[in-house]
Amino acid sequence: MRNSSRMLVLVALAIASVLLYVFYELNGNYHYAFPRRLIKVAAMTLTGIAIAYSTVVFQTITHNRILTPSVMGLDALYMLVQTIIYYFFGSMSVFVINAQYNFLLAVSAMIIFALIFYRVLFKEGKRPIYFLLLVGMIVGTFLGSVTTFFQVLIDPNEFLSLQSKMFASFNNVNSDLVWLAGIVILITFIYGWRHMSQLDVMSLGRDTAINLGVPYDKLVQRMLILSSILIAVSTALVGPITFFGLIVANLSYQFFKTYKHSVLIAGSCVMSIVALIGGQWMVERVFNFDTTLSVIINFVGGVYFIYLLLKESRSAG
Repeated sequence: MRNSSRMLVLVALAIASVLLYVFYELNGNYHYAFPRRLIKVAAMTLTGIAIAYSTVVFQTITHNRILTPSVMGLDALYMLVQTIIYYFFGSMSVFVINAQYNFLLAVSAMIIFALIFYRVLFKEGKRPIYFLLLVGMIVGTFLGSVTTFFQVLIDPNEFLSLQSKMFASFNNVNSDLVWLAGIVILITFIYGWRHMSQLDVMSLGRDTAINLGVPYDKLVQRMLILSSILIAVSTALVGPITFFGLIVANLSYQFFKTYKHSVLIAGSCVMSIVALIGGQWMVERVFNFDTTLSVIINFVGGVYFIYLLLKESRSAG
């Protein structure tokens, strides 16, 4: 099959998943259930696109297919922000009750963190990307430790309310947040799409890309910030999903067998839509909410991550 035919198959699966989720056992309840299902479908679509896009771009920058933007500590920062809100202000705070305030606060904190982080590390010359990753992993571990410290001190009743923020959930997504996240993701997506051809060249390596006229270091910084914005928005919208980007990005590499990022990113985005919407339908209709989608994704992603590590070690040996 050609890549265009494979893309059409994925799009057909995505449409079928959306129709199945929206209309299955609707029973004519168009006034209550129908709009709520549409909001959840929109949230899953935006989340899948943001995570898939940012992961493919991040792996191109790092030249490593087993890394995700979460290694930079953004998920840990999100949990730290939520924990601090509950610790200092309580579950009845306006930053908890008002979903818009909570969303804007979390997104702003993560984007400001990313901007300061990259600005400081890129300020004193051209540092290798692996130095950036190492510092990011250390910072993420530190933020996770601080979060655990505050969670130990927090009131048990407040902690029960905080637990809902620890896992991705599409059941209580606010429609206003979906529109706000959609606007941010659309603007970021349009900006990043202009650099698709440069990402194709960047995948050849730093020296080759520079020789072919790509402003490598500036592009790396821009794409890192772009990935951070997408991860920040998706995490603040539904919660952290650690391994999801790893799964859809690597499946896209295996399925399309091409170097063109326009195809890889589009394919991974459509795959993410199929996985999230189809997976959520199974959680609701097959498992009857006995588990959550994020638990399934993190389990499958963790197993797949171990498989990729073993595969890389065998190929290196």
